[in-house]
Amino acid sequence: MPVNPADSPILGTLYGSEAMRAVFDETAYFQRMLDVEAALARVQGRMGIIPADAAAAIAAAAKIENLRAAELAASARTVGYPVVGLVAELSKAAKEAGAWTHWGATTQDIMDTATVLQVRDGLDLIDSELRAILTAMAAQADKHRHTVMAGRTHLQQALPTTFGLKCAVWAMPFIAHLERLKQLRPRVLVAEFGGAAGTLASLGDQGIAVLEALAAELGLGAPLAPWHVCRDGLAETVSLLGLICGSLAKIATDVILLAQTEVGEAAEPYTAGRGASSTMPQKRNPIASEYIIAAARMVQGLVPVMLGAMAQDHERATGPWQSEALALPQAFLLTHGALLHVRTIAEGIVIDAERMRNNLGITHGLIVSEAVMMGLAPVLGRGEAHHAVKHACDLALAESISLADALGRDDAVASRLDPASIERLIEPANYLGSTQGFIDRVLAAASRAIT
Repeated sequence: MPVNPADSPILGTLYGSEAMRAVFDETAYFQRMLDVEAALARVQGRMGIIPADAAAAIAAAAKIENLRAAELAASARTVGYPVVGLVAELSKAAKEAGAWTHWGATTQDIMDTATVLQVRDGLDLIDSELRAILTAMAAQADKHRHTVMAGRTHLQQALPTTFGLKCAVWAMPFIAHLERLKQLRPRVLVAEFGGAAGTLASLGDQGIAVLEALAAELGLGAPLAPWHVCRDGLAETVSLLGLICGSLAKIATDVILLAQTEVGEAAEPYTAGRGASSTMPQKRNPIASEYIIAAARMVQGLVPVMLGAMAQDHERATGPWQSEALALPQAFLLTHGALLHVRTIAEGIVIDAERMRNNLGITHGLIVSEAVMMGLAPVLGRGEAHHAVKHACDLALAESISLADALGRDDAVASRLDPASIERLIEPANYLGSTQGFIDRVLAAASRAIT
């Protein structure tokens, strides 16, 4: 049984996804290392650095089924890295051609480039979910653009807003995340090939040509120089995952608060047994949101690990590099799992518009006190209007009456605003400002980002 529940066949269903596990699975990692060895052999064969028939044999043998797990484990335990054992197994499978395996490369070349290939696949999965969530959130924003609800600051009712604008605000960071992901790719999807100390001395004057050909063969960028100890690309990748998780946690936090019994304005999509309690039959806990927040905290906790791993000594690190392998796959797995949870919420969130409307009325008009103040300001002056409305709010709270009744007791107000005018001012739907314009702006930007 795995130590980390995210890797568990049972608990892992809550924390990650099978698709992302398939990308970062150990078997997949070893196949990616073989893919790099095969690509290296092919380009060196074409360049005449190794015999063409040997290159073909090496590439044909670079299959995971030709590796013996027990031999790899024994070698890794002794050497401290898996590549020595992998090269030995590959060389054995390639028979006579095996003498040309791993020509001019070093362990970290193979491992780093394999990791980049995994990152490429992982980013594709992340990208897909970002687009799906943005699409769903934009649809919810449009659908609920006129669904009026209480806007809350410091967990207290502040001013009216609409659920559509809340969804637009939820959606907005995903536009930026897609742009960040686009900008990130050329910085991180770069092959690594530098040889023993980053000089490719073993390849004479052909080192850069081999590097560029290897990168092209794998569909990756070619670095200006080997990046054995320049880890900013991978650190930026996990930092982006931390940002994405922050946006996911924001949504989850709001959903949890909206789902409270005393609020009851929104809920996660429900299927029989979802969020059930072992003792309380009535419970429908916001379980997806809870795991989103847990995953986000963990991913954000891994960001400092990757940033710390950037402090690598000289031309090959003694420790920081190894810590990346503990953080990067987990960050991808947990982020993808959280994205899947948020996608489910975005596509199927349950809204109680009547409860939203009822909650708008629990302050008996106080939520729109600013509207009344702004309505009075042109005739009383802003300062006097604020004073009059503040006095009316205090009276309403002290005597448990409506804001309209309290305002009616103030001669300065009543002489300028008749009851009908007051009622218009305290109607929440009449005080939504630029809500529709903001929604339109987000939807337009979301459409551009998705396409």
